[in-house]
Amino acid sequence: MVKLAAKCILAGDPTVGKTALAQIFRSDGAHFQKSYTLTTGVDLVVKTVPVPDTGDSVELFIFDSAGKELFSEMLDKLWESPNALCLVYDVTSEQSFNNCSKWLEKVRSLAPGSSLPGVLVGNKTDLAGRRAVESAQARAWALGQGLECFETSVKEMENYEAPFHCLAKQFLHLYREKVDAFHSLL
Repeated sequence: MVKLAAKCILAGDPTVGKTALAQIFRSDGAHFQKSYTLTTGVDLVVKTVPVPDTGDSVELFIFDSAGKELFSEMLDKLWESPNALCLVYDVTSEQSFNNCSKWLEKVRSLAPGSSLPGVLVGNKTDLAGRRAVESAQARAWALGQGLECFETSVKEMENYEAPFHCLAKQFLHLYREKVDAFHSLL
């Protein structure tokens, strides 16, 4: 039985639902706030995620950070050496989706040369009538970037756990690959 710890960066534009996603995940769906204040730095959410069929778990240290450029210098320090990435956009905002490439580039620049497990999460699917980003478009972009793709409605508590379970599984897989590579050297 292995218990690992992973630093997970939660990135995306302001108001896409990063904080709501982190909070609802931490509370197992028991806590959805109707209103949030804009995150002005970084909130830390810690949760242990069991990886099915392994007996192993990954403790995710989720850094929920401000989406404003104003805080970008501070983020560079806090985001150093990430182990996983959860990139969030709002399905009703094409701009928030387009900015995902900027966020991805920023996080990857802080982990050069390393394999960084990651997911793309389209939030606010409950606003179907206002959808601006199609699922297929997001999946195609995510696939091209080596990311898994999910859609969720934090408000409706739909699929909010799946991205984090995926990240835990990816991180454990990467860890095992490194251990196997190390053992092959002995």
